[in-house]
Amino acid sequence: MNIHRWFAPGLLAGAVCCSVIAAEPVVVPGTSLAHAVEAAWQRATVAAESRGREREANAARAAATAWTPAAPALTLEHRSDRLHDDRGARETELGVSVPLWRLGQRGARQADAEAQASAARASAAATRLALAGEVRFAAWALASEQAALQSARQEQQTLQRLADDTDRRVAAGDLARADGMAARAELLAAQGAVAQARQALTVARSRWTALTGLSGPVDPSEPGAAAAEAQPPASHPELLSAEAEVERTRHHLDALRQARRSPPELTVSARQESAARGEPRERSLGVALRLPIGVDAGSRELEAEALSRREVAEVALQRVRERLVARLTEARGGLEAAQHQLTAEQSRAALLRERARLLDTSFQAGETALPDLLRALSAAHQADAAVARQQAALGLARARLHQALGLMP
Repeated sequence: MNIHRWFAPGLLAGAVCCSVIAAEPVVVPGTSLAHAVEAAWQRATVAAESRGREREANAARAAATAWTPAAPALTLEHRSDRLHDDRGARETELGVSVPLWRLGQRGARQADAEAQASAARASAAATRLALAGEVRFAAWALASEQAALQSARQEQQTLQRLADDTDRRVAAGDLARADGMAARAELLAAQGAVAQARQALTVARSRWTALTGLSGPVDPSEPGAAAAEAQPPASHPELLSAEAEVERTRHHLDALRQARRSPPELTVSARQESAARGEPRERSLGVALRLPIGVDAGSRELEAEALSRREVAEVALQRVRERLVARLTEARGGLEAAQHQLTAEQSRAALLRERARLLDTSFQAGETALPDLLRALSAAHQADAAVARQQAALGLARARLHQALGLMP
């Protein structure tokens, strides 16, 4: 019996081709990661919150650079004796009261406003970095599911060819019906795996679209970054945001201490009066200076609250430093482990592909049973799928390192 006449010599080529494709880096051409981050930022509620903080800081800066600490006031006063003896006495006074900056108060308010603006900008950068991390992880999750679907489809194609060839050989009497059933069962399992992988890809794509608003493919790859330093860079957005928050609370406390007393007021008035009917009107100008004494009752409470916020911000800054160091160490270790694991998975996949090729040759020679060949093909495909998954895991590990370094895509 000529087995080579019935068995397709290129059957295992599909498995080998699958392995070769899976060994390439998992990169999906399409939208760049930077564009995806920008699209997600335009949709995020945190972006609106950041813009609101910047508007508040701009309003505080405008108030601190004004000529007066508060708006001037216009006063109008009129007196007459109409309800008493009605001799025609009249008195009218018109004045303007202007609040004045205390010594050092305006400078403290301006420093507070600038610190608030700096904190708003630093917070926006840190928030944008956090959103970039979400986009990075979602992009690699999508790439991983796409690679898994591609691997499942290639396995299905290989098993489809094997099942069709087995059916022909069963019809010719070269193989038992049990072999045909086994091949068809493996094909059905592969079809189920494809459906499951397609569903997982749909879920990942839905999450990606909800995050970025994009429906097209994305290229999650980024240029490599060296991370030899043990400490996070001083320009890390999270670190800058925490430092800016400490400065903001410090300047805010200084501004509150300068505002313990209400601002003095300068009043300029013009008076016109007449003692009785027929008497000439007398006109005069007046200047008054109002100097509040004592301390505002609510200022001590506000200062205590501001002091507590400054202490909390200082502790938070220290925790951020520690957290960034731990995150960088973890990311660097994760990247090294992912690289070693990928090398091991690639070597394992190469061995299993060679084993499947040898069993294919043995099966064609009638020396190996079909179940053994099916198991070898399944093991080879699983190894190729593991390589694809590990490539995505390696890309994700690089993304985590970039995130730990505070790098934007």
